[in-house]
Amino acid sequence: MVELSELEHDALVEIFNIGVGQAAAAMSGIVGEEVTMSVPSITFLARSDAAQLLEQAHRQNGSASSGAGDTRICGISQHYEGAFQTEAILMFPEAKSLEIVRLMVGESIPLAELSEMEQEAMSEIGNIILNSCVGTLANIFQHELHGSLPVYHVGSSDEILDATGTRAETVVMMLHIDFILEKHQIHGYVAFVLDVTALHDLREQIDRYLARAMGQP
Repeated sequence: MVELSELEHDALVEIFNIGVGQAAAAMSGIVGEEVTMSVPSITFLARSDAAQLLEQAHRQNGSASSGAGDTRICGISQHYEGAFQTEAILMFPEAKSLEIVRLMVGESIPLAELSEMEQEAMSEIGNIILNSCVGTLANIFQHELHGSLPVYHVGSSDEILDATGTRAETVVMMLHIDFILEKHQIHGYVAFVLDVTALHDLREQIDRYLARAMGQP
């Protein structure tokens, strides 16, 4: 498993906080209330550990009315290539994703219609948040990262990781995101799936960024 130095880890957290800050500004305009987003932690996990973490976290943070055993997750994935190659996935508990969609479209929309709109609305949110995160990485690393169109998934954490082609030997970089609206608090995760080569490339880009920041050639 990868072991980033404290300096590398702090730099990565700082970069992603810039990215989600930009996403929060865009989201504020969409939902009509102030949105703040932060990344309090980043961890690197094996695929099986990532699935287990997601299941536990979404069970704790999902709607109480959805039942303790309901761990269905709404996921939006995009594939990126360039400075490094990764599958990026934004994930919320399914009950919370409907809550976000209702904020986007208003209280008057019936639940049946809301569910029909969920895929398009969540794909838009995924596109905003993932592209803000990845775009910030690309700018700071001074390398391009090109993304695919967002793909919408619903299922267990295992099913979503399987659907996005996450193999057992890959490493999952997990960003815990606090998604705080004026009257709501929602916890989500962004997962970046990295193979050994991509992991090496990411670390190399972080070290180059740190060298530039410290004025080293």
